[in-house]
Amino acid sequence: MRYDLVIFDNDGVLVDSEPIANRILAEYLTELGHPTSYEDSIRDFMGGAVHRVHDLVLERTGRRLPEDFDDTLHSRTFSAFARELQPVKGVAQVLELLAGTGIPYCVASSGSHERIRTGHRAASLTEWFDEARIFSSEDVGRGKPAPDLFLHAARSMGVEPDRCVVVEDSPLGIQAAVAAGIDVYAFTAMTPAERLAGATGHFADMTELSAFLV
Repeated sequence: MRYDLVIFDNDGVLVDSEPIANRILAEYLTELGHPTSYEDSIRDFMGGAVHRVHDLVLERTGRRLPEDFDDTLHSRTFSAFARELQPVKGVAQVLELLAGTGIPYCVASSGSHERIRTGHRAASLTEWFDEARIFSSEDVGRGKPAPDLFLHAARSMGVEPDRCVVVEDSPLGIQAAVAAGIDVYAFTAMTPAERLAGATGHFADMTELSAFLV
């Protein structure tokens, strides 16, 4: 099926940020007295907005995170991005193909607009995404697994959900796409296919994605 809009997740799909971000999140939560391993962070928070961290910590411990938690987390994460972040291998070729064939695309991320832009600058992807192609959970108030963000992106781009496809790599993102009634292809580079149930299809290498889109 040729889709009228490709909606990319950002972290782990466009930029290889999940290992960096989850390492820093786990270290910071542990520092604050909430012991968290890298694996815990991947399992509980990958693909979610930062409010999910607040909600789960409060639910599990009855304690609220510090008021400056978000600012400190973002500062540490962005500094690491500037030093370490790379684009996902093969994603530039996919974007070139979509641009060359005239298939519209955008990004819809649980991260903030600042995080998306910071990652794109560090990974040299800025040229592919002007402001009209960037959507954040900040725009809708609820991050994944709620469908709001993907529906907002589709509506803003003028495409019906059943003519869109999402590219995701997290269980929360898969759930959000399914709830929105949008086909979703799951990138299994970090998360096993069995944890990405409900996806329309799975792929392990970004070079495989083009076959699903054109």
